[in-house]
Amino acid sequence: MRFAIAYGKDDPAGTNIVQQLKKISFTPQIPIIKLKKHPIYSENIDKTPEFKNIDFIIFASTHRSEKNQASLSLHAPGNWRDAKLGGKQGKICPTSAQVLKYLFQNLNKIAEETGVTQGKAERRKPLGCLVYEITLECTHHGPLIKTPCCFIEIGSGEKQWKDKKAGEIIAKTILSIQNYKPNKKDIPAIGIGGPHYCPSFNKVQLNSNYAISHIIPQYVLPLTENMVKQAEKKTTEQIPEILIDWKGCGNSEQRQNIIKLLDDLNLKYKRTKGIGKD
Repeated sequence: MRFAIAYGKDDPAGTNIVQQLKKISFTPQIPIIKLKKHPIYSENIDKTPEFKNIDFIIFASTHRSEKNQASLSLHAPGNWRDAKLGGKQGKICPTSAQVLKYLFQNLNKIAEETGVTQGKAERRKPLGCLVYEITLECTHHGPLIKTPCCFIEIGSGEKQWKDKKAGEIIAKTILSIQNYKPNKKDIPAIGIGGPHYCPSFNKVQLNSNYAISHIIPQYVLPLTENMVKQAEKKTTEQIPEILIDWKGCGNSEQRQNIIKLLDDLNLKYKRTKGIGKD
């Protein structure tokens, strides 16, 4: 599997991460490609010669949040509904459940080995004098491309984007992909429910055999057949099971609508409660 790293020329976090990549490995085996635009607006970049024969693109990027929470995060791109930040309305990108799991587990492991975390994805962790949350995010924002991809990001302000320690941890996480091999024990899955930052799915991704690709959060519900079919189609692995953050699926009516839709599609599903608990 051939990977590439992409970052925006004016993106401070992406630039920081790439600087740390080059410090750690002067000639990394993974191509590093500078984009003219911010990654979320870099539509159809996989049609350009630089990305020829690339199987998976890792976007190194900034993250912004309304609460200004410092974070190191990972997610697949795409828009379940509106396309306010790149991409197209109701369209999502291909991704790999197994690659996302591998990267997320390594992000946590490397941060812990650095001596600045307790190894819990849902807790805040000190990185030098800063405090970060290490977390998955639900599928959101652009660009829209056909090559499987994901975003790995530093959030959520100028201070964090330029933090060399945060950049180093993400750089090491990206470089770990050079040793990637699919785990035959992984059970690829789609996540439904919960908030934008995914405490239930963090635990599952870290501490179970489930590998989660796309996550459909509560704020884009009601769930539609198109959402589920896209999430299935845009996951490179076959999806045998859907995981539901039951408490994060709104009221009783919304929950029952989800179950009915999945039953109508003859899809197996399981609640996240009890999965990945340590």
